[in-house]
Amino acid sequence: MIGTMTEKKIVCFGGTFDPIHLGHTAVAAAAGEKIGADSVIFIPAKHSPLKVFSPEAGDEDRLAMIRLAISGNSAFDMTDYELKKPGPNYTIETVRHFKKLSDGVEIYWLIGADTVEDLQYWYCITELLDECNLSVMFRGGVKPPDFAKYEFLWGSERIEKLQRNTIETPLIDISSTEIRRRLSTGRDVSGMVNPKVLQYIREHGLYGSQSD
Repeated sequence: MIGTMTEKKIVCFGGTFDPIHLGHTAVAAAAGEKIGADSVIFIPAKHSPLKVFSPEAGDEDRLAMIRLAISGNSAFDMTDYELKKPGPNYTIETVRHFKKLSDGVEIYWLIGADTVEDLQYWYCITELLDECNLSVMFRGGVKPPDFAKYEFLWGSERIEKLQRNTIETPLIDISSTEIRRRLSTGRDVSGMVNPKVLQYIREHGLYGSQSD
């Protein structure tokens, strides 16, 4: 787990990670490298305020899988901060928590391009845009997100900041939903998740999988 941080640039990567897969770690590594980050922190969410469904795997199982998935990369770290909070957690609260841990730290919060349409509904979105670098990842070969239509909501300076912090990441066609579907029907997912994670999933019978 992370302690008091002294890094100048920290990348925060939130999500349900249900389960964490090779696409997650690949885009996180690429984003961290392009930002020049000192560390990339994986932050599993208990439950998104904008999503109806809760994660299928429990908190401890998701933490264990993340720990296994990132164990080979010294630039990766994780925290259970959001999991320990009662009720829904908002991104702005997590950003402020990390900023309190170290003066002068610059925080980059990663989100996927498919999340852009929902940003206008995020809690305290203007404060979030001001207090961290919201970094939208888009897949290679795809046009960058168009933020212009949100200028009337957030102002030109925030739009320029969003555009400045967009990050092109590798094209990796993997989703947690597909992994869960495959596991529940006994199909192979060996090229989609870290081998240690897959072993954990099978040993604990997660997602309807069977032990070898």
